[in-house]
Amino acid sequence: QVQLVDSGGDLVQPGGSLRLSCAMAGATFSIIVMSWYRQVPGKERELVARISSNTDTPLRYGDFVKGRFTISRDNANNTVYLQMNNLEPSDTAVYHCGAAYTLGLPAWWGQGTQVTVSS
Repeated sequence: QVQLVDSGGDLVQPGGSLRLSCAMAGATFSIIVMSWYRQVPGKERELVARISSNTDTPLRYGDFVKGRFTISRDNANNTVYLQMNNLEPSDTAVYHCGAAYTLGLPAWWGQGTQVTVSS
């Protein structure tokens, strides 16, 4: 059973930075495609970033990222990160990490971590 624990969300002012972390257990991390999604009440969950399974190569970012976020992974520690810079109020959401063996929708999800961008 794959388990994901995401963390790092906080209240931050516009223009600030946060780094989210997601620790995985229960599978061979290096063969897992990892993603970050976010969701606000009343809207569908949207892709923030996705990274390939065995290399530290980002595969896709949401259009709204515009170079502000960076996804990375540490296969030695079974962890994926999302570095978020120049945060905007519109980035306020619950951020979830996701894991899958393929490039499709994640099969497993973290519990979510709240990011609030406000002055």
